Amino acid sequence: MSLLVKVCGMTSAEDAAMCEEYGADFLGFIFHPSSPRNVDVSFARSIKTGGAKKVGVFVKQSAAKVHETLKNGVLDFAQLHGGQNEEFCKAIGKELVIKVFWPQKYDSVKEFQDDIDRFAPYCSYMLFDAGKSGGGHGKSLEFDLFKEVTIPVPWLLAGGLSADNLNEALSAAKPCGVDLNSGVESAPGKKDENKLAAAFEAMAR
Repeated sequence: MSLLVKVCGMTSAEDAAMCEEYGADFLGFIFHPSSPRNVDVSFARSIKTGGAKKVGVFVKQSAAKVHETLKNGVLDFAQLHGGQNEEFCKAIGKELVIKVFWPQKYDSVKEFQDDIDRFAPYCSYMLFDAGKSGGGHGKSLEFDLFKEVTIPVPWLLAGGLSADNLNEALSAAKPCGVDLNSGVESAPGKKDENKLAAAFEAMAR
């Protein structure tokens, strides 16, 4: 399987088109009012893609609200970014769920592995981000950590990824895909074509 690429934080039709042109498989739309990349459902619905999947990023919404937003925004996946439990994932539907984890919040590899195993039956993808909550902050993970766990579903690596560290990240963590955001921006929510091009070039090496 070739490397999957998600670019998160779409705030303009131009950026969405540019990201897909460079080869993004997933485009992320953030529904979280305190995020500088927050958008509304009508914007997500207005973005027509040539094949890239549209992902809604949810933090505090109810399962009913997530379903409503997926339908009205014509979104393909729900990225659950707020610590939602297994019942929540089940209510959304395994085929729609990208579940986010923050490896740095665990006290041991065993705790981290236990959570991976606990959620694996309820999601199509997992996404591992830096820090202990939130996202889009430009921090990176310790990539070697992924040699110590078994991840039974396709998974994406996130956290400050850019042309500067993508080679190291791919070599050390060996993810199924990556999630780019702050590392390919000139400002929060504004994608930078030079940084985006450099990132895709780094992944092609």
